[in-house]
Amino acid sequence: MRVDQRDITPLVEFVKIDKFYVSCHFKCKVKDKTVVSTVPFEPYEGKIEFEWHDILFHPIQSYNRYYHTPITIYGKDCHNTIISKAFRKVSNYFIWSHQENRYIYN
Repeated sequence: MRVDQRDITPLVEFVKIDKFYVSCHFKCKVKDKTVVSTVPFEPYEGKIEFEWHDILFHPIQSYNRYYHTPITIYGKDCHNTIISKAFRKVSNYFIWSHQENRYIYN
């Protein structure tokens, strides 16, 4: 199944972010059905390295650097966003309609 941000975005009804999870609500406007996908909150997939002297001498900056790293919920150039991860999890509920030129509820 092809997953493109431009095709997924019209399905997004709303996104709820809490401390541990991100809930994405996908709504098919054709059949008026909503599917909820919950994915774990992953603030950053990269590697953040700290030296011992950073933690010892700058503990607040180290904490802020680790816990306040932005996440990508949606991006035109990004392919590994939270919305795309959530949609892949529930993609079996949707099919691509060539007549409608969008995903519809299966």
